[in-house]
Amino acid sequence: MTTHQPIKPAWTCGGCAEEWPCQTRCRELRAEYDRARVSLALYLAAHLVDAAQDLVHVPASHLHYRFLGWTR
Repeated sequence: MTTHQPIKPAWTCGGCAEEWPCQTRCRELRAEYDRARVSLALYLAAHLVDAAQDLVHVPASHLHYRFLGWTR
């Protein structure tokens, strides 16, 4: 189990205090979802919806890139 889980409502990483998903968690997720990119996108999209409710002051474009943009 990773320590790089989101701390809500700030959506910071519990392992390194960076924005979640941090670089470490992104690497872990890429490995976990190696051949299931659609599943990874759905998993992160669900987190994006939750984060958008907590982070109303953060531009939607930033949240989109933060949660989904790196998955390409």
